[in-house]
Amino acid sequence: MIGDIETVGKLLAGGLDPNTPSEGQEDSGLALCAAASRDRTEVVTALLAAGAEVDAREDGGWTALLWAAANGHADAARLLIEAGADVNATNDVGDTPLTLAASRGAPGVVQVLLEAGADHEKYDGDGDTALDVALGWAGVHLESALLDQIEQEGWEYVVARQYAKDGTELITVAGRSPDGEQSEQVQAQRGHAAVATLLEDAAGIHTPVEQLVARALAHRDVDEDAETWWIVADSLGKRADDETYEALTRLCLSEDAREREFGVDAIAQFGFADGEKPYLERTLPLLQKMVTTEGNPQVLRSVLAALGHQGDPRALPYVLDILGRPGHKRTITDPIALADVLPPDHEEGLSLLISMSEDDDSEIRDWATAGLAGLAADTPRIREALAARLSDPDLRTVAEATRGLADRGDERAAQGAGRVLAESDDEYARELVTRP
Repeated sequence: MIGDIETVGKLLAGGLDPNTPSEGQEDSGLALCAAASRDRTEVVTALLAAGAEVDAREDGGWTALLWAAANGHADAARLLIEAGADVNATNDVGDTPLTLAASRGAPGVVQVLLEAGADHEKYDGDGDTALDVALGWAGVHLESALLDQIEQEGWEYVVARQYAKDGTELITVAGRSPDGEQSEQVQAQRGHAAVATLLEDAAGIHTPVEQLVARALAHRDVDEDAETWWIVADSLGKRADDETYEALTRLCLSEDAREREFGVDAIAQFGFADGEKPYLERTLPLLQKMVTTEGNPQVLRSVLAALGHQGDPRALPYVLDILGRPGHKRTITDPIALADVLPPDHEEGLSLLISMSEDDDSEIRDWATAGLAGLAADTPRIREALAARLSDPDLRTVAEATRGLADRGDERAAQGAGRVLAESDDEYARELVTRP
């Protein structure tokens, strides 16, 4: 039953029982399990709506959630969990969704499972917890380990690399027999260090700072958007203790630019909780000093973002200093940081933020418009800048402008809301313009 959603819909409308196992060679077993194993989220949704049993089992005791976890599919896993899937179910050999996701190296799935209350202490059939599994894979040469699983004499092999949905590198090792009659493929994600960090947090384990920093640095240029880096930085930031903070500030003074960059990223929101910023008075002077002393553009970009996170107007002159430097390349960090520290009556800063809302880059316009919308001030100049974005070709930008005008009681918000609802399928944009 695993075809495109239109075909599946027709079969279900024709009365096909979604819980009837298929008998075909390729798609034998339960349709929900097959859809989950391939991340066919539209098919998963249709099958669940048609009455598919979310925890039904195939041969070997496999449920749809076990398949989704084993193959690193966080979106499918989330849908199944929302439908009531057992996050601690085991197959016949004792694998749990969490141990399978840990073996895969899929931090996206692990995050979904932990948020849903999966038992991180539960053992698999080999007597290992998910953390044991992740640590066993961390540091292993992934390509070689995968090849060892399928290697046969005389076969030809190829290794492919791409990004998984959660941003970690997905490694595929495929083999074929000399006569071409047989083939085999195995996959894993290079996310075991990130998974281990998430599971250590869940278990309340304080891994040494040096070890966590090594994980982050090793994956900085491997992940699509530094996912492991940010998981580690977030883990350290949640500790909110002086010992960790001091270790991170020492990194900010390191001779190594990557260590300085990580140190800044990790202290940027250190100890933040429930609106409290307990390390603000120590962090802000450190960042202000780095604006003067730092010569590496990437580290300076992190300093800019960190200044914005402090949300303190005292950071504004330093933010403007960075933004005004010759050769500075504008990114979305610029409007985010500027808006976060901009006081209501600062005309120079407001002019710069408005200019960013007119940038050629749609993402920069979007974030700058969101920044304008969120300012505490309500002036004709701000309203006109927001109204100018109602005709923007980017509908998220239109939605942000609409929200800002609506919050100020400006009747022109209706124009933007009508346009977004008529032209956009983006859930976030539509929610912005319909929120009370």
